[in-house]
Amino acid sequence: MAAARRARAGGGGGAGPGFGRAAEPPAVPQGLLRLARRSGQLNLAGRGLTHVPEHVWRINLDTPEEAQQNLSFGAADRWWEQTDLTKLILASNKLQSLSEDVQLLPALTMLDVHDNQLTSLPSALGQLENLQKLDVSHNKLRSLPEELLQLPHLRSLLVQHNELSQLPEGLGQLLSLEELDVSNNQLTAIPTSFALLVNLVRLNLACNQLKELPADLSAMKSLRQLDCTKNYLETVPPKLATMASLEQLYLRKNKLRSLPELPSCKLLKELHAGENQIEILNAENLKQLSSLCVLELRDNKIKAVPEEITVLQKLERLDLANNDISRLPYTLGNLPQLKFLALEGNPLRTIRRDLLQGTQELLKYLRSKIQDDGPGPNEEPPVTAMTLPSQSKVNIHAITTLKLLEYSDKQAAAIPEAVFDAVGANPVTAVNFSKNQLREIPPRLVELKDSVCDVSLGFNKISSISSELCLLQKLTHLDLRNNFLTALPEEMEALKRLHTINLAFNRFKVFPSVLYHLPALENILLSNNQVGSIDPVQLKGLDKLGTLDLQNNDLLQVPPELGNCENLRSLLLEGNPFRTPRAAVLAKGTAAVLEYLRSRIPS
Repeated sequence: MAAARRARAGGGGGAGPGFGRAAEPPAVPQGLLRLARRSGQLNLAGRGLTHVPEHVWRINLDTPEEAQQNLSFGAADRWWEQTDLTKLILASNKLQSLSEDVQLLPALTMLDVHDNQLTSLPSALGQLENLQKLDVSHNKLRSLPEELLQLPHLRSLLVQHNELSQLPEGLGQLLSLEELDVSNNQLTAIPTSFALLVNLVRLNLACNQLKELPADLSAMKSLRQLDCTKNYLETVPPKLATMASLEQLYLRKNKLRSLPELPSCKLLKELHAGENQIEILNAENLKQLSSLCVLELRDNKIKAVPEEITVLQKLERLDLANNDISRLPYTLGNLPQLKFLALEGNPLRTIRRDLLQGTQELLKYLRSKIQDDGPGPNEEPPVTAMTLPSQSKVNIHAITTLKLLEYSDKQAAAIPEAVFDAVGANPVTAVNFSKNQLREIPPRLVELKDSVCDVSLGFNKISSISSELCLLQKLTHLDLRNNFLTALPEEMEALKRLHTINLAFNRFKVFPSVLYHLPALENILLSNNQVGSIDPVQLKGLDKLGTLDLQNNDLLQVPPELGNCENLRSLLLEGNPFRTPRAAVLAKGTAAVLEYLRSRIPS
């Protein structure tokens, strides 16, 4: 066994004696295993693994190779005193199955295998009685094993983006569950046992085939966020109105004809019900939503806004775009907290179109009409180019009003030419092409260089950055998470305004040096890669940097000089194999970590 491990660790191509496999997956460095025994955490994300090497499952059972080779190592390296594995990350590999040997890691509290090719899960998962978080999202699962219901401490279960047509009937047995995401599957029904999940805080049912919700969901007294976006719901059970803890409710892209009645949802802050078939806003329903901050009703068939909308005194965002509204109550101008009001795409013939482009100007106009105490201006501006959504074939509301070009979650290999053609002369400030199958930066992105400042290309298959992206010199936000990137081009130094970049879940082994030369950077998100070191001196030169997320990388040490980066408000280092700072120091927060690092700078 030891000889076999030495052969693998040394990069030998053949399998060791006693093993029947023709080829091992890419070797897991012995140094990484050694550090995992100390930290209790092992990150093997993005390593091209087709199966998990046996010595990973046996990490807490087999005598480490270094112990067999060298019996004189010091007390700090005594393998028999080292930590059981509690955190295992196998995300973004090529795994088609998990071995039943997962049961050899009974101390696991977190298992992350998202973004693989799994078609099933081993029943042995049910023996991981300490497991608190299980992420199996973005796979090809068609069912969940009943044994999963035996996990008494499971708090987070993420199974989104699979091929599930049903859930285990006994899912309600997971009484400790606080977060459950089953979105983007093929579910047609929800088990009635969900009612037992009284500790659940977040439930995501979006993008399934649900035609109704069980009334028993109302028993979830801790639920704060419920997402039912993109299903086939025609009504919402009246009993849901008793969910007193609910703060966010997403009902977009369903078949609702009216707003749900929610008299007991006194804490509800966000209600999203756009892209339904709602025709009437019931004044009584609005009166029940006194805590509401966000009301999103775009792309419905609403014909009138009742005067009673002014009872929503905490409302900050109101989106009524693309409805059939012909007039507004002037009292809308008196909502004290309203910062965003979208009305584009309505046949408002008594309000000049230019007033619809700015919320504050529109509210000021409405208030002035209250003072005039008149029904509205006598003159009637020319009919605008806006048409009723029910008549229009192309909805360009997002482009014209939100200045957003969106083509996301389509699993497309390329962005259709028509998407860019639709922009016309409109200045687009944000682009969202996430959750597709893109392998390169869309070349026509450069056409938006004069206005675009926010680009999201996450959850694609991009392996390199082309020059087109480097020409977007007004860019402030760039999201490239969950791709196949290993490096960034030096030409990105031209992005002088960039202040947030998200590179999490890629394949970086080296901290991208060009980031050191982007002076406006405030947030660098680089978690779940394989970065082995950072340059604290160059990081200190980024004097606006407030957030540095390096969780779950391969940092063997944290340079003490990093403590001099005193502008950092959030430094995230958990899940790396370094020995110091210890977990107890990290748990105290960024200020304590920076102070600890400064204390270790040689004088």
